[in-house]
Amino acid sequence: MLNAIADLSGHSRAEIAARTGLTKATVSSLVDRMIGANLVVEGAAAVRTGPGRRGTALFLAPDGPHGLGVEIGVDYLATCLIDLTGEVRARWIQSADNRVLSPARVLSRVTKAVRTALAEADRMGVRVGGMGVAVPGLVESATGILRVAPNLGWREVDVRGELRRRADLDDIPVLVGNEANFAALAELWQGTGPRDFVHVSGEIGIGAGIVVDGGLFEGVSGFGGEIGHVMVDPRGPECACGARGCLERLAGQEEIYRQAGVLDDRAPEELITDLLDRLAHRDRRSVAATRSAARWLGIALSGVVNLLDLPTVVLGGTYARLAPWLWEPLRDELAQRVVSSTWSPVEVTASTLGSEAAVRGAAGSAVRAILADPDPYVTAALA
Repeated sequence: MLNAIADLSGHSRAEIAARTGLTKATVSSLVDRMIGANLVVEGAAAVRTGPGRRGTALFLAPDGPHGLGVEIGVDYLATCLIDLTGEVRARWIQSADNRVLSPARVLSRVTKAVRTALAEADRMGVRVGGMGVAVPGLVESATGILRVAPNLGWREVDVRGELRRRADLDDIPVLVGNEANFAALAELWQGTGPRDFVHVSGEIGIGAGIVVDGGLFEGVSGFGGEIGHVMVDPRGPECACGARGCLERLAGQEEIYRQAGVLDDRAPEELITDLLDRLAHRDRRSVAATRSAARWLGIALSGVVNLLDLPTVVLGGTYARLAPWLWEPLRDELAQRVVSSTWSPVEVTASTLGSEAAVRGAAGSAVRAILADPDPYVTAALA
């Protein structure tokens, strides 16, 4: 019922009944219960195309339970609050080189950020119904344990358990997942793009979220999508994972900055702004660095497309901001290497969410869990 109201926002009880196959009396009873649980609100009269009285429009409650998203990036921490409609109600981001800190110190900072978000939710008069945590590494689906995050130097970290204990989150469900997967889900949940694509997040590391027929493909254990550790040059530089020639060592954010001559100890936003300014002025070194990254990216992505027959590549993270300079060389590489490109050219687009995709996807996962199982809220309202 709640998902039907989400999909048919602004429609009446009668239209929801027609969509779900339930009787009007059942729909009316369930709607009343969900209004009492602050999951649904009534609006103006719904639009009606046929004869008869117009019913009251139904909407998800914007002040109902919210999802809290957290992203532990290599060089930043981000948090946000999202309401049931998917609207971002608050967001925070702080630069932090998490590579030089122990997991305990980083999680202490995350705990403070979570408490700030919880305090803001309390100030807004809304309840946090769940939390998603995006991390740059392999998260085991069955346990939620971060098995390894090469760019952070983390191994075997129970992020969920630690945050529950540190931030007193016993009554809030916590989901931990790979940042690239959450970014891909955020892109999917916008509802305006394709249902089959690979979303490539370009940060210090490179991750891929693979979506097939509207569903996330994680692999058997949840470790899929590690495109940053696909070997593209067997004689390339050593990677943090221990291998050589990994994609992220040749096309990652820091390598682009290094080749462009902008890499120093400035904040991440200052670095990308500097690079974009140089690209806008056609600085040869910056253009060459970006085109080189596009070539390596095309080599890795052509393998993904040849294997999985995906029609679309979505550039996310820093790549989304660099897209105008990546598109041509990346498309050329894909056209040359993808066997089916003559009959089915690969479309390359840029994410409109950019670097916010992962944290929004993490928060959105909490909202989706509420929509999938609203009964605890309804039961609590009736108690």
